[in-house]
Amino acid sequence: MPLVIVTGLPTSGKTTRAKQLHSYLSERIQGSTAPSKYRLHLISDQTLSIQRSVYDLSATPAHTRSANASEKDARASIYGAVKRVLSDRDIVILDGLNYIKGWRYQLFCEAKAVRTPSCVLRIGCSKEKAKDINEERLRRRQQDGADIVASEDEKQDPGQEGDGAYEPENWENLVFRYEEPNAMTRWDSPLFTLIWEDDEAQTKQVFDSMWDTIAGEARKLVRPNQATVQRSRDAGGDYLYVLDRETQDIVKKILDQQSDDGGDEIKIPGANGTDGDDLVVELPTGKKVGLPQLQRLRRAYMGLHRGGIGLESVGNMGPGRIRETFVGYLNDAFEKDG
Repeated sequence: MPLVIVTGLPTSGKTTRAKQLHSYLSERIQGSTAPSKYRLHLISDQTLSIQRSVYDLSATPAHTRSANASEKDARASIYGAVKRVLSDRDIVILDGLNYIKGWRYQLFCEAKAVRTPSCVLRIGCSKEKAKDINEERLRRRQQDGADIVASEDEKQDPGQEGDGAYEPENWENLVFRYEEPNAMTRWDSPLFTLIWEDDEAQTKQVFDSMWDTIAGEARKLVRPNQATVQRSRDAGGDYLYVLDRETQDIVKKILDQQSDDGGDEIKIPGANGTDGDDLVVELPTGKKVGLPQLQRLRRAYMGLHRGGIGLESVGNMGPGRIRETFVGYLNDAFEKDG
């Protein structure tokens, strides 16, 4: 099960929708006939005790706002919390602003690396409505003399998240910096949307679609990028190890078998080790090939073939193919020198 990234304007109802999704998934997991393999996690600024003041840039000089250390530290805490629990057996709901597309891309890559899907839940709300909610919270905070806490009325209102208000300048800045998710980009898809006016039936319909897409029959197989796959050493070793071993073995056999006069034909056993598979290195006549020349040719050959990492099966770059191409490379080099 995937990572669900909740995003939207500040004070647009994200936390309430995230709690509704958490309740829905809990019931869906517990209500399944077979024992469920999924575990559920809800991660947010509140669960990690991150204050909203970390997003406030009003006291930061304009030329240093892109290096806001407090916000970067907050995102690092969130990223670490997500990474610790994210797996193909865990449902992770990330509730927060998530307003930077680069940040959503980073989370998408992390989910893909552990072979689990991800999706984005956008909470749609007009700027005017969200601003009214924030101003109402500010008035209530001034009346109470402290941050507001959840009340019974807030539990019924999808916009009243019960986790405080933003200062007006901070709120305007976050809205200005908000980058809308785009369903055409792979890190923002699949993209689901809930708007302010959606009732319980519409909300359940969206949640059902999310479940079918990321945990049901419509779930797609996720393959990590080749560059992020950690290659394991099998019995034969990895590609660079095999490349170094085979070329070094050929160099050793040439040095052991050649004569002082040169012009020898050195037989190199093939991959199977049988006589019929022998390869022949034709040394130049009239001179003996020294170790420095062979090592120089070997390093040049390895430099040309380092790009074969990860393509052993595709390009058939196994030990036999490496021996064959290296012998051919040596013969071409010796022919040019002769």
